[in-house]
Amino acid sequence: MTCILVVDDALMVRRQVAGALQKLGYAVLEAFDGVDALEKLDATPTVKLIMLDIHMPNMNGIEFLERLRARGATIPVIVLTAEAEPEVIRRAKELGAKAWLVKPLKLDLLAATITKAVPLDRPDDESPGGQT
Repeated sequence: MTCILVVDDALMVRRQVAGALQKLGYAVLEAFDGVDALEKLDATPTVKLIMLDIHMPNMNGIEFLERLRARGATIPVIVLTAEAEPEVIRRAKELGAKAWLVKPLKLDLLAATITKAVPLDRPDDESPGGQT
């Protein structure tokens, strides 16, 4: 099953996104800031996608992306934030953000954005030929 890491300091946002992803058939990990997210990635190398907030305590989304890329990680990232400053968007894209979803999240766009931004395994199709 494809594993997605949701990184956001707002518990309600994390739970909303995690719940939607789980309903779509994905396994979900949650992290409350960039520091926590790096620890979760170290412990769970099977993460295939990161949903990332920008404004968080301890280590914000841009700092997280910088550290992630400095490690040589190529995990796709979708930014999920209320942030709309052009410079922040530009920097996130430079660091490899594949897409940008604006809060409040429209759940109907979530699956389409994931599918369009990154080639993930279909949640219910893990084996060759689609049979388990």
